[in-house]
Amino acid sequence: MKTLTFTKTSLLAVLIGSVLALSVTGCSDDKESTTSTKVAKSSHNPNPFDHSGDVKVTDSEKQKFEHEFAAQCVNRELKNSENKDSDRERFTKPCICIAKFLMKDLTAQEAEKFLVEHENPQSLAIKYENAAYHCLQEKVPPHEPDFSRP
Repeated sequence: MKTLTFTKTSLLAVLIGSVLALSVTGCSDDKESTTSTKVAKSSHNPNPFDHSGDVKVTDSEKQKFEHEFAAQCVNRELKNSENKDSDRERFTKPCICIAKFLMKDLTAQEAEKFLVEHENPQSLAIKYENAAYHCLQEKVPPHEPDFSRP
């Protein structure tokens, strides 16, 4: 019988404690909570892929980026070249294409890293891979041979 009363008493204490805890947390000042949620909402971007609030890159920065990136690309390609004059002409067109392709989606942070700090951020390296694929692929794919004819 002792165990039964102990269980009833503890159950009653847990029930009263939970009712009190729920009622105390339900009584809070609404004005403080709305200001804290407004601050939290303004500092957190709900859509991480929405870059509409980012700082825009000016046209002059984009042009400067295009010229410097194309020059760096040509110099990098000419580093191990035997005939630099003819290779410079051959590498200039794809490097300008890559620079223009990168310039379309250039962010302010990437432009600052490249132009001011002379670093290549990882996001720029990823975009470079895509741009190189786009600019260096063959324009007309070769036709497969038709072996079905005798």
